[in-house]
Amino acid sequence: MDVRVINDKFKEHFGVAGEMFASPGRINLIGEHTDYNGGFVFPGAIDKGMVAEIALNGSDKVRAYSVDLNDYAEFGLNEEDVPTQSWARYIFGVCREIIKRGGKIAGFDTAFAGDVPLGAGMSSSAALESTFANALNELFSLGIDRFELARIGQSTEHNYCGVKCGIMDQFASVFGKAGHLMRLDCRSMEFEYFPFDPEQHGYKLVLLDSVVKHELVGSPYNDRRASCERVAAILGQEFLRGATMEMLDGVKDKISEEDYKRARYVIGEEQRVLDVCEALKRNDYVTVGKRMYETHWGMSHDYEVSCEELDFLATVAQECGVTGSRIMGGGFGGCTINLVRSELYDSFITTAKAKFLQKYGHEPKVYNVVISDGARRI
Repeated sequence: MDVRVINDKFKEHFGVAGEMFASPGRINLIGEHTDYNGGFVFPGAIDKGMVAEIALNGSDKVRAYSVDLNDYAEFGLNEEDVPTQSWARYIFGVCREIIKRGGKIAGFDTAFAGDVPLGAGMSSSAALESTFANALNELFSLGIDRFELARIGQSTEHNYCGVKCGIMDQFASVFGKAGHLMRLDCRSMEFEYFPFDPEQHGYKLVLLDSVVKHELVGSPYNDRRASCERVAAILGQEFLRGATMEMLDGVKDKISEEDYKRARYVIGEEQRVLDVCEALKRNDYVTVGKRMYETHWGMSHDYEVSCEELDFLATVAQECGVTGSRIMGGGFGGCTINLVRSELYDSFITTAKAKFLQKYGHEPKVYNVVISDGARRI
């Protein structure tokens, strides 16, 4: 991203120069809808994210300018000062969550922009939250640890943006490490870095964006979570984590068919994450790919968060001999993530674009992915 555009807009609006901070979006190789079930996820930060210029302004007001939306917001730091613009609520929420935790902050000016594609399942919102949580922590010398920065972002989603998300997106944005994926245990919050360099082994990682936009607020996302919570309660557990298919089948007559299918997907997905981690230790990308396809069709048939366009892209990938492909993100639109042998890459992209255009009237967008570092000062 060209930070000079942000610098120019900041100077134009606020007349001074500030300090620069950035946080990335993320991909998740496998482990979807497992985070709020206390399970494992396997994300990595990417080379696309949010960048903000920030300067303290000596007042009790935040003055914020979104470069991408060409929109301005001004708001105080008290609970009743919540801004009307949805994008500004992310910044306001981060401020409020820091204050609730005893952090002393004051007014600041900011201009920000991002190159995380919106609605594509790469978590532009977590990148925005992490940028400001990390920046305010540094600028006000708050001494908040990095896990709490991730939780501040998650609480912002819950309390100010209407999405009951798990911790994965914010965790990946804060803790990202170039050339590594991270296996996070969402119950214990223990995590481990796994080296991930597909190109060294003859593969590329590429996202195909269906350009179908999804809105998670008030959506079936929260319904899926409620299904899982109902089954966990019947099993006498806080989360579905650790449940087995035998346990689930034992209560099948006490739950709805829909809740059964939701839980069946989550239990299978927990094991798939562990399988992929073991496969990567052996550089066994074929097994990684098989598990990705299993995740896709589980999300499509059992969790029912896919859509026609994403199923079409996964099917085209299979027909082209792509090693692995699946829907990525919360669902209801967005991208597939594809693990492609380097020699098949060009023909796959060409075929996928042509077939998608023929069926839906537009091409999917193509994003090549590089695994990168997390929240930082630039």
